[in-house]
Amino acid sequence: MAKILLVEDDDMIRRMISMRLAMRDHDVDTAEDGVEAVEKALAGDYDLVLMDMHMPRKDGHEATRELREKGYSGTIIAVTASAMSADSEQAIESGCDAHIAKPIGADFENQIEAFLPPA
Repeated sequence: MAKILLVEDDDMIRRMISMRLAMRDHDVDTAEDGVEAVEKALAGDYDLVLMDMHMPRKDGHEATRELREKGYSGTIIAVTASAMSADSEQAIESGCDAHIAKPIGADFENQIEAFLPPA
């Protein structure tokens, strides 16, 4: 079981991803935007941060850059509706470790678990 911070501004997507991860016995905490994400990530002890890139107040790029600037060294995975390679590269340049495109597929949980430390 991993402790995961899911950062997603869309309530339906946030609930659906949370439910899918919880079904794999992961402990999922959520944030609705980049401002909340930075606060929670710096205060919590997460195995993984799933970061939406397009959000109000502070987008995922800004939040990820701020986390890295403040010394956050945990794994951050960009989760975004854009499958364009330029957007994937921009997420990596912002400090994300990898990118998963939305809509998420049937193998999403397996993709996530590949980024988690061994149990």
